[in-house]
Amino acid sequence: MAGRPPYPPFDAESAATKVQAAENAWNTRDPEKVSLAYTEDSVWRNRDTFVTGRAEIVAFLTGKWDRELDYALRKSLWAYTDDRIAVRFQYECRDTDGQWWRCYGNENWEFAEDGLMRRREASINDLRIHESDRRIFGTRGEGDATEIPLQ
Repeated sequence: MAGRPPYPPFDAESAATKVQAAENAWNTRDPEKVSLAYTEDSVWRNRDTFVTGRAEIVAFLTGKWDRELDYALRKSLWAYTDDRIAVRFQYECRDTDGQWWRCYGNENWEFAEDGLMRRREASINDLRIHESDRRIFGTRGEGDATEIPLQ
């Protein structure tokens, strides 16, 4: 089957694999690469922004990573069903003025049979932090905990 394994229906192992793959892709900060994990007509809600289709996903992510510098993300599996996965996440970045942020959120994902995501809903809250308070640096290292702290 073409698409993006693992495919639904998900079990605990395949859902965790899907979550880690998403984290790895987003940490590349490559909008074109990230967009390939979504169906051609994928629908997103990201905060108060609504996006439909890969071209809009690429445009959205390009703008995001132009504003959110030194972006580094961690995702954690929250729950799953046959074709849906819920995650919680945190990422850190700095804005063009040098202010650091930690962004907390939850995402609900729905997948097509080929393993591509057809729906993504993200709720996100932002917290100003000092650079000295950062705890997410680059991609997840080998052996790093999969669970992320609540605060």
